[in-house]
Amino acid sequence: MPIQQVCTVIRMAQLNPTTWWMALNAGKLAEEHGLRPSQFLHIKCGDGQLLRRPVSVSEAVTSQTEPEDIVSIIFEVRGEGTKWLSQRKLGDKLDVLGPLGNGFDFNESGRYLLVGGGIGIPPLIGCADELCEHSTAVLGYRSKDKAVPWVIDRFRERCQETIVCTDDGSLGRHSFVDSQAREVLTKDKDFTAILACGPKPMLKSMARVAAEFDVPCQVSMEERMACGIGACLGCAIRMKDGTMRHVCKDGPVFKAEEVDWDA
Repeated sequence: MPIQQVCTVIRMAQLNPTTWWMALNAGKLAEEHGLRPSQFLHIKCGDGQLLRRPVSVSEAVTSQTEPEDIVSIIFEVRGEGTKWLSQRKLGDKLDVLGPLGNGFDFNESGRYLLVGGGIGIPPLIGCADELCEHSTAVLGYRSKDKAVPWVIDRFRERCQETIVCTDDGSLGRHSFVDSQAREVLTKDKDFTAILACGPKPMLKSMARVAAEFDVPCQVSMEERMACGIGACLGCAIRMKDGTMRHVCKDGPVFKAEEVDWDA
C-alpha cells in the first residue's frame, strides 16, 4: 500500500550533462513498506507542476545504525519537473508517494542476464547488487556522451561480466543490446531469466530474443503516468489476451510473453 512520505535529500551528484543521482532519507519505505529497486516513487516537483513525476528506484537500503532507510534514484532532466528536481539542495524536503508498482521478481541464488538501455539502466543497479556476481549485464547507450561511467562501474563491480555498447560505436561495442544479448545467449543460455528495462522498441526486441532462446524474460515498461496508482488510463497497455493493464499499478514489470508488442 503506497504512503505519502516527506523525504530529505542527503546526497546529490550530476553524473553527466543531463543525468542526476540523488539519495534520500526515506523513513521506513524499504524496511516497513517493502520498497525495492525497480519499483518507483511518484515525486511532487514544485508547486507549479500539477502532476507528480515517476522515478524508478535504483537502490533501497535499510540500516541497523541509521534511523531512516536510504533510497537512491537516478533521473534525466527532460522537462520542467525533472529540471526542478535537479536543482534541489542537501536538506531539501520532497513530497513522495510510494512504494509504487511491481519490481522484478528474482531469486538471489539464480543467474540472470540484465539488459538495460539508456535511463532504463539505473533500475537494474539494485538487482545487480542483490545478485552478488550471479549476473551478466548488457548496457546500451545512444552514444558516449549519453553514457554514465559511474553507473557502468557499478555493474562492473557487481556482475560477472558487463558488456557496454552504443548505437554509434563511440563507446564499447558498435551494436544494439539485443544483438549483444543474442551473442551472450548463443554461447550460454543457462540463465534463470532475462531482466530488461529500457525504451519499448528495445524491450520488444528483447522479448523476441528471449523467445528465440526459450529463456524467461521480464520487462520493465516505460509509459507516461499521471496518477501513479491506476486510477486513470494514461499508462494502460494491451496484453496478448486482449486485456488492458496499468503500467503504474500492474507493472511496470511484466512477463515479456504476456505483452501485445504489436498493439
